[in-house]
Amino acid sequence: MARIPYVDPETAPPAVKEVFDLLPAHLNVFKLMAHAETCFRAWIRLGSQVLGKQKLSALLRELAILRVARLSGAPYEWVQHVPIARHTGASEAQIEALERGDVTAPCFDEVERLVLRFTDEVLRDVGASRATHDALARLLSPQELVELVLAIGFYMTVARVMQTFEIDLEAAQGVRVLDAATE
Repeated sequence: MARIPYVDPETAPPAVKEVFDLLPAHLNVFKLMAHAETCFRAWIRLGSQVLGKQKLSALLRELAILRVARLSGAPYEWVQHVPIARHTGASEAQIEALERGDVTAPCFDEVERLVLRFTDEVLRDVGASRATHDALARLLSPQELVELVLAIGFYMTVARVMQTFEIDLEAAQGVRVLDAATE
């Protein structure tokens, strides 16, 4: 059970209810984040942009998000994003490798391994090393690099909220959220 109650979309303050009315699903993470009334709309917008509007490959984004979920010990994030990762082209071998923590498995190509190493360094060290950055910068544009850091940082924040408040697991509905973000 979550450490704080979820906001009920039906009885939420008008500005929060307005945001809930736009969402394709009323996930626990949304009902928890709605407590931050002044940030809720902007947080939803940023999440939608990260999920649906980036130039960064959706597959690379999802591999990074799954890595963040595993390194952060955030099962809710993992449960919601595994189906999204599959939807964006992640193989079962890649998902299983990430679940095991094997970011150098042969199922990952060079770019994917670099994205995973970059993700590890940003999460663990607050920034990627010069060597990792430079190697990835030869393969991704500056826009994609910045978007990758934004995706990593956004989902690090989400993982910390989920873990701090012990959000309750629920059935995966992330693909519905992804579909709405890409419209």
